[in-house]
This record gives sequence, C-alpha cells and structure tokens, in this order.
Amino acid sequence: MSIFEKLESEVRSYSRGWPVVFDRAVGSHLYAEDGKPYLDFFAGAGALNYGHNNPVLKQALLDYIARDGVTHALDMFTVAKRDLLETLQGNILQPRELDYKVIFPGPGGANAVEAALKLARKVTGKESVINFTNAFHGMTLGALSVTGNSMKRSGAGIPLVHATPMPYDQYFDGAYPDFLYFERLLDDSGSGLNEPAAVIVETVQGEGGINAAGMDWLRGLSDLCQRHNILLIIDDVQMGCGRTGPFFSFEDAGIKPDMVCLSKSIGGYGLPLALTLIKPELDVWEPGEHNGTFRGINPAFVTAAEALRTYWSDDELEKSTRAKGERVGAALQGIAEAYPEHGLLAKGRGLARGLEFANGEIAGQVCAAAFERGLLMETSGPDSEVAKLLPPLTVSESEVDEGLEIIDASVKAVLGK
Repeated sequence: MSIFEKLESEVRSYSRGWPVVFDRAVGSHLYAEDGKPYLDFFAGAGALNYGHNNPVLKQALLDYIARDGVTHALDMFTVAKRDLLETLQGNILQPRELDYKVIFPGPGGANAVEAALKLARKVTGKESVINFTNAFHGMTLGALSVTGNSMKRSGAGIPLVHATPMPYDQYFDGAYPDFLYFERLLDDSGSGLNEPAAVIVETVQGEGGINAAGMDWLRGLSDLCQRHNILLIIDDVQMGCGRTGPFFSFEDAGIKPDMVCLSKSIGGYGLPLALTLIKPELDVWEPGEHNGTFRGINPAFVTAAEALRTYWSDDELEKSTRAKGERVGAALQGIAEAYPEHGLLAKGRGLARGLEFANGEIAGQVCAAAFERGLLMETSGPDSEVAKLLPPLTVSESEVDEGLEIIDASVKAVLGK
C-alpha cells in the first residue's frame, strides 16, 4: 500500500483515474516519475490556460521571490497588488468598457462565488438566488446551494436553502420558449417564488457536461434580469481568462453582468487567486465585513499581472483559441458521426469541448483508454457521461493533432469500430 492510500483521505478523485505519481510538468505535458509523458487535456481543471511552468510567468515569479518580494499581506497595499490592478484595468477592463471594482475574496473560485452571493443579498435585502439545472459553483455551503449535482449537494449534510433552480438553455431541447417558466413565476403573485436577489450562471457549464448557452439565451437572461431588477452574476471561474476565446466568456453576447467571479487561470501560473468583480454602485461593504487570511497571495498577483501583459495586450491568443477550438469541435463532430448507433454528441465552445456518450461507464472507459495512450482528460456531466477536454490555450497545433488522434483511437477501442 502506498503512502497515498495509507494516509490520504478517500475523498481523492483524479488520482483514481490517473494512478501514477507525477514529477514534472512543462507546457502541455505532465511527466510521471518514471519519465513517461502525458499530454494534458485537463490543465488543472482549467487553472493552467497558459500551460505548466510557463517560462515567462516562471521567470517573473522567480525574480519576485529572489528579491524578497512580499508573499503574504492580507489586504494590505503592495507593489505586486498595484501592478495587478493597473494591468487588469489597462489590459482587460478599459478596452472592454467594463466598469468594475475588485474584491479579493480568498484563494479559490468558491470564495469568489460566496462573496458575490453574500453581497447580492446585502445590496438587495433579499435572500433568494436563482441558479440553473446542472450548474456547478463550488463546494462551500453557499456555492453548493446554487449547484445542481445531487452527489455534491448531498455532501453538505444540511438543507441547502434560499436558491431555486431554473432550466438552463436547451434543457427541454427547444420544446419551450426561453425563460417561459422563469418569467411566468416572476410575474405570478401566486407562484410562491421568492423575489430573487440575483441570478448566477455559467455561460458554459464545465462540470455540468460542457453545456454551452447560446448568445441569444444569454442576452435574454440579461434583459430579464434588468426588467425585474435582479442582479446578474456570471461565474467565469472555469470559462474565463480566454477559455472560450475572448477574455470573458460573456463578451460575445454583448452583456455586462453586475458581478463576475474569476479564479483558476486568473493567477496565470496555477497559484491560488480569486477575484470578484462588481459594479461600483454595489460596493456597499463595511471595512472587514468580508475578509480572509489568504486574500493577498502576492506571488499570484505577480504571475497574474504578467499573464495579462503577455497574453492580453492584443487579440492573438483569442484568435488562436477560437481557431483551435473550431478544429477540436470539428474533429469531435466527426467522431460522433462515425458512430451514429451510439448517439454521441460533440459539445462546447472555444477550447472547452466535450464528447457526450450514452452513459458514464462508456465515457469513463474512453478516458481510461486515453490515459493508457498518454492523454489526460476527465469526465463531467450529472452522470459523468461527457469526456471533457480543457487543453492549455497555448497547446501547439501538433499537440492538438496528437490529442485528437488519441481520442479517436480511444473511442474506437471502447466502441469497437
């Protein structure tokens, strides 16, 4: 029995599907301790959009540490924080005409979500929040209350209240007009729906199965929220920082949410960092009303700012991600069409892609076959029925080809064709 099995909790998950000990990581590859390379189409669940040990970000981090730059500073002012805020403003917010203030809520995505939910309730004086079917927003109690997955929700051990799920885009396969149910409940004083403080939504549901909302649906949701004075929160923890092409996943819809939750790749290098962006008029916190010990992880500020300078001073990464995403999407569509009797479905946007199978057992077998062939990808969806691809945005064309060849061979090995 290894030390992992002996000492680590049974709650571990990814290590069960990839039972090797990893030692190094460079670019789009992880290397096991025996030296075997694995092409990484997982990318830290979207935390490594710029790849492993990105050399530009690594050098900025090493230089900062070498000069004894501040590591931990709570919410004190530091040179590293100033640089991040100035770069965020200059490279991201101003060019997109977005007027937001920045909350540093803690180190992870759930922290960003909790801050948004808490602030929405404080601003509006209302308790209820609307979420969507198959949503995932984190594992803390507030975030779990707006999460759809029954297994994850059951782990809370207490009732998860003050949240009401509504159908996500295409939940009924287009059988009903968008927001028919939601708007009817809002307009009917006898519906029993508590007046919502906010709506929280992912533009592409990553953990929910790579369900991509249409631009018209997102615009319709934004319009509904404005008409009913409901705050709109976009959870861009996994799909932000360029995962779908533009820096924010909602940009193509032309909407401007009231709050945006960022984490994962906002740190650039895989270091813990989360931001909650809020419209200035919502900034009603009292000093210290929402705090935490690890709001000021300055090495993450350094790599975050460097990533924004390196990759978001122009639109080259956006164009590259869109083009690679179309290639991957077309290849997955081709695989799906090769097995009409199995009803496969290619899904996603940008470099968040998925291949849906009939059930989780088949998807799991495909991912296991890919691992045997040197490719890391995970499953997602309510029954783990989707093989999910999140390669680094910096993945090379040849690595894309390699990964697609492995996926094709893995599907063939499982479905026997």
